[in-house]
Amino acid sequence: MSTPRVYVIHENPEWFPPLAAAFEAEGVPVQEVLLTEGQIDLAAEPEPGVYWSRMSASSHTRGHEHSKEYTRALLGWLERAGRQVVGGSHVLELEVSKVAQHGLLQRAGFDVPRTTAVFGTATLQQAARAFTGGQDVPFITKHNQGGKGLGVRRFDSLAEFDVHVASPEFEEPVDGITLLQEYLTAREPFITRAEFVGGEFVYAVRVDTSAGSFELCPADACEVPQVIAGAVCDVPGTDGSAGATDTFTVRTEVTADHPLVQQLRTFLAEQRITIAGVEFMETVDGRTVVYDINTNTNYNPAVEATAPASGPRSIARYLGGLLDAEYAATAAAHR
Repeated sequence: MSTPRVYVIHENPEWFPPLAAAFEAEGVPVQEVLLTEGQIDLAAEPEPGVYWSRMSASSHTRGHEHSKEYTRALLGWLERAGRQVVGGSHVLELEVSKVAQHGLLQRAGFDVPRTTAVFGTATLQQAARAFTGGQDVPFITKHNQGGKGLGVRRFDSLAEFDVHVASPEFEEPVDGITLLQEYLTAREPFITRAEFVGGEFVYAVRVDTSAGSFELCPADACEVPQVIAGAVCDVPGTDGSAGATDTFTVRTEVTADHPLVQQLRTFLAEQRITIAGVEFMETVDGRTVVYDINTNTNYNPAVEATAPASGPRSIARYLGGLLDAEYAATAAAHR
């Protein structure tokens, strides 16, 4: 068997360079496991090491529609063999289902958007009428297996929605589940993403939404269209032009002592999620709504340059610590 190392399971090589640099800086041996093709010898023992899954819910948008199933198979094999897996099977199921996220957040006592999950398309228009009480009030749609803002659209009338559902522009969700969700108005034009590594708070990112888009992504590799998964905010007075401020900045007033951060920390520990970014927004009517859990979080270079700690290097240190703890004698001999 090879020297124990951290294995990073994913399907998008464009996201890996910042992580590779962080592992190198921390002196932690790392190897990619790219799940776009390959095989598993089910009679073999997995290589020694710590395995970190950062499979993305949006993998199918990059032509990797089967990577989710590949990951399910691989994680099951690793877990049955007793390997330490960060972001294991239970986390993957949360990553690829906003219904699951919504249910867990709601049960834990967080304020979540009012949401209906619709299976298939035959009853979508009927479900929208039930959701709005038959009134022309704003609501949004999104895909249950999301990421990249998939299927996120605002509708101001039921007639507008009917036309869209019947049009070629309608995006069929990869798992067949469309969410109908209340449309919220932000108190100020931003949403917040709280980053956690090793179960501990790293920093909060303020994501400017003054351009009026659902599509915002922190990763340097993301190009237009940009996305933050599942943002549900309206911005009063928005004219659609880009603001002068940076889109992604550290929100310094949100610290580890913030009550919501403490509540999220407890929630993630209970769910055995150690690496995640959780998004929330503060509304004009005084709500703090938690709406998305990203278990394959990416980090913005501008934020990293000014943040009190580095997200990727925090991950490298955390996973390196797990590796040392599990393979202390072997690691000491090779590092």
